[in-house]
Amino acid sequence: MTSIRRTLLVWLLAGLAAIGILATAATYVAARYEIGELLDLQLKQLAYSTRIDDLVRGRQPGFDPRSATGGGGVTELVTQIWDRDGVLVYWSRPLGLPLPPTSGYSTVHLNDRDWRVYTLVQGTHALQVAQAQDEREAIATKTALRTLLPFAVLIPLFGMVIWLAVGRGLRPLSAMSRAVAKRRPDALAPLAERDLPAELQPLAGSLNDLLSRLDGALGAQRRFTADAAHELRTPLAALKLQLDMARRAGDVPARLAAYDDLEAGVERAAHLVDQLLTLARIEPEALATRAADCDLVALAKEAIVARGALAADKRVDLGLAREAPVPVRGDPVSLAILLSNLLDNALRHTPAGGKVDVAIDDDGAAALTVADTGPGIPAEERDRVFDRFFRGAGNREPGSGLGLSIVKRIADAHHATITLDAPAQGSGLVVTVRFPRAGQDA
Repeated sequence: MTSIRRTLLVWLLAGLAAIGILATAATYVAARYEIGELLDLQLKQLAYSTRIDDLVRGRQPGFDPRSATGGGGVTELVTQIWDRDGVLVYWSRPLGLPLPPTSGYSTVHLNDRDWRVYTLVQGTHALQVAQAQDEREAIATKTALRTLLPFAVLIPLFGMVIWLAVGRGLRPLSAMSRAVAKRRPDALAPLAERDLPAELQPLAGSLNDLLSRLDGALGAQRRFTADAAHELRTPLAALKLQLDMARRAGDVPARLAAYDDLEAGVERAAHLVDQLLTLARIEPEALATRAADCDLVALAKEAIVARGALAADKRVDLGLAREAPVPVRGDPVSLAILLSNLLDNALRHTPAGGKVDVAIDDDGAAALTVADTGPGIPAEERDRVFDRFFRGAGNREPGSGLGLSIVKRIADAHHATITLDAPAQGSGLVVTVRFPRAGQDA
């Protein structure tokens, strides 16, 4: 399992280690170079401080070539003096350095060892001061390693500081995790965002938004369940009453009439259950996965043809008044349900001899209009007709009170808007649903 703490620690410690290794290597190389420069300067100073004539006549009083490096056998300096004829006239020990061609620094390989040599020409003599290269490197390495001691101490210390800092920095995240884990399943109150670090505030905001949506969804589900139970109780009680009346009917005609009432009650209950199931199935996320380019005109024609017999039986003029070829992006099954509910609602409330017109217009958006010549809806009730199970005070037509609620739910899932208006002349209701065009932002 991925761990933020482990990831931060690995990367920070890896970066610190890389920087430490590079800094250590650079310091080591620089220290060795500087020590080499100092030892070269030491050879030069020793050459200039040596009195060649005294050495040629006899050893300089108090002179010890090892004294320049501190003595103690740490390193050895070899001195040779040549005259103008190329004759070796003095040596501190028989090393056998070759005759120098020029003055200055040089490196000589002799007896399987490298020697760093400084040559000084004074008058008729040439002085050579030499130091073994391996001994110089030993001194340089020892000194350089001493300069690295602070790094060896500080890097683990910095690692410990990083460990503590990462743990302290992640403490608010751990506290938030514990707070969420301690909650009951029904505790959907928002998390406290006060005093949270800036990095955690977007996470807390997103969680609170999710909790708010969950609270709304669960509340809607509870209300839906309560409303459904309440609405189902009435038709079921009516069915029970009608069944009891059928049993007590004294003659055949009364019994048949009771059976007819019972059948009608069963149909109303079945219709209510179907509407409830349709409403429960409408989920915007699910509809989005089934979205496709839809032809509203074709859907409208299918819905009109399917209700042609019912309209003729009620002597209602049902037809398609206008048809603009405007594409809509959505779920064709849900759009067919929306059209069916609008037409069923219009046919139910339109009296005999009335008219129901369906129109598809292109006014910058895809506008679906269903206009009827029924009693209409009072202006003060138009905002409430989309509530589940709402039925107006003067509504005497049979129905479940869910038709327009289903229409509103499908419209919202398609980012459409619904307006309810009265016709310009006469009574009735004009329902307009405006959809974004296919390819247009909602």
